[in-house]
Amino acid sequence: MESSALLFNQLKAADPFFLLAGPNVIESEEHIFRMAKHIKTIAAKVGLPLVFKSSFDKANRTSSKSFRGPGMVEGLKILEKVKLAYDIPIVTDVHETIQCEAVGRVADIIQIPAFLCRQVMVNSTEKIRLAGNPNVMVCERGTMFGYNDLIVDPRNFEWMREANSPVVADVTHALQQPAGRKLDGGGVASGGLRELIPCIARTAVAVGVDGIFMEVHDDPLNAPVDGPTQWPLRNLEELLEELVAIARVSKGKQHLNIDLTPFRD
Repeated sequence: MESSALLFNQLKAADPFFLLAGPNVIESEEHIFRMAKHIKTIAAKVGLPLVFKSSFDKANRTSSKSFRGPGMVEGLKILEKVKLAYDIPIVTDVHETIQCEAVGRVADIIQIPAFLCRQVMVNSTEKIRLAGNPNVMVCERGTMFGYNDLIVDPRNFEWMREANSPVVADVTHALQQPAGRKLDGGGVASGGLRELIPCIARTAVAVGVDGIFMEVHDDPLNAPVDGPTQWPLRNLEELLEELVAIARVSKGKQHLNIDLTPFRD
């Protein structure tokens, strides 16, 4: 708990923001190690604290034919290896409460997927704090708009501050088109609008979010899961450099006092 609290405080103090990034799902040990190596190098170059992200099981799939990953036991072994090899903290998601203890022994941050939590963030964070964990972050990842589309409302970044927790913008999942892509042989998978990732990311850092969550892949066209919303590794440094520059000049984290007294000449 002490190490997690230390990391939480370091991320809260990140200037201009921290980064949660990695491939959507563990495809192999070799792939995870390669991605961690490159993402860590890029994050260090642009000056951002990094928490490496990947999932051991993509359980929240609408199609039984979707790739799910290696499972919890093997996946946690791989994540622990990469954590030790590259000395980086890890974030991964859980799908059932019984997974939390085992995952917590490896992961520095446990991610509760959007499907598994209520969307009133003030209530959700308070629930977790009352259970004994004061180190809570909240993440905006879009609101359903019809069956196959998500909308990112920048007002949410401001309103989520009411949860008194670091606010994170998930700039990749927010551009999913859930179950919007038909697969050969039947079934569906998430589509997405990768070309708009920079748009959402620029907006988020200008508003003044505390962290950016993004899924990154070295070959997104051939990624087994969520390829349409994974950002290309070869473009990661370029995008992060721009986001850091925007965040440096923005006053998004500062409260603007609005003066409603009558204006006089």
